[in-house]
Amino acid sequence: MNYQALSTEESNPKSEFLDQMPALEIATLMNTLDATVIEAVRQALPQIAGTAEEAARRIAAGGRLFYVGAGTSGRLGVLDASECPPTFGVSPETVVGIMAGGNAALRNAAEGAEDDAAMGEEDLRSHMLCSRDIVVAISASGSAQYCIGALQYAAAVGAFPVAMCCNSGALLSNYARIAIEMPTGAEVLSGSTRLKAGTATKLALNMVSTAAMVRLGKAYGNLMVDVQPSNAKLRNRAHRIVMKACKITEPEAKALLQAAGGNPKRAIVMKLAGTNAGAAEQALEQAGGFVRTAIKKIKEEDSANG
Repeated sequence: MNYQALSTEESNPKSEFLDQMPALEIATLMNTLDATVIEAVRQALPQIAGTAEEAARRIAAGGRLFYVGAGTSGRLGVLDASECPPTFGVSPETVVGIMAGGNAALRNAAEGAEDDAAMGEEDLRSHMLCSRDIVVAISASGSAQYCIGALQYAAAVGAFPVAMCCNSGALLSNYARIAIEMPTGAEVLSGSTRLKAGTATKLALNMVSTAAMVRLGKAYGNLMVDVQPSNAKLRNRAHRIVMKACKITEPEAKALLQAAGGNPKRAIVMKLAGTNAGAAEQALEQAGGFVRTAIKKIKEEDSANG
C-alpha cells in the first residue's frame, strides 16, 4: 500500500509552521480548515442517503446495522451505535458498533488491530452476521485490513457491505456496494485523521443513523417520539415533546404520559386520535410505528363506524 499517495497522509502547507504558532492562531487555522469538511460530506450525500435507506429497509425486515472500524473510526462507530437506544428506543442489538481490538481499545489504543483482516471477519462472525444485515466499515484512509476483512465476510454471507472513507478511490471501496468517500485532504497535524477526517465521519454517521431511524417512524415532525425517558433531563424532554405535539400544558402532558405508561409516542396517538392506551398501541403496531399513520388509521375507523 502506497500510503504517501493518500491525501489524508499529506502535509498541509498552511500549517507548515504549526510549531511556531500561538494557541489562538492554531485554533483559528483549524477552524478555517474544518469549514472544508462540509463540502467533502456534501458531495457524498447520495451515498450517505442510500446507506440510510438500505439500513432502514433491512432493520424493518429484522436485520441489523453494524459499524466496524479501528482507531478513531471505530470509536466513532461505537459512539453512534451507543446513542441509538436512548434516542430512538431501539434494542442495543439493532445498531451495533464493533471496535478493532475489542472494548479495551476504546480507551487504550490498539492501532495494530487495523492490520488484521481475519479479526474483521471473526468479530462479525461472533455476532452471527446474516444476509438481513448491513455492515458499514469505517476507515479514514480506506486501507484498514480489518475493515476489508469485515466487508469481504459481509459479502460472503449476503449482508450489504458499505465503505466509509475520507479518500477518493479508496481501496476499501472496492469491497462495497455503496462507497461513501469524503476526501477531507491533508490535516493540520499531518496524518492525524482524528481531526478533519474524524469530523466528516461523525457528520456522516449522524446522517446515516438519524435518517434511517426517521424512515423507521422514530420521529413525529422533528420530535424524538421514541426517546427513552430514563433520567430527569429525558423525562422533561418527553413532557415537552408531548406538549408540543399535542398543544397542551405541562400538567396535561404529564398526566397523559402517565396514562400512556411513560411512552411519548403512545401518548401523542391517544390525544390526537382521541383513544385509549391499548388502542393507540395497537394502531402503532399496525402502522409500523409511524405516528401519523396510526392517528389516520384510528380516525378512519372511527369515521367508518359512525
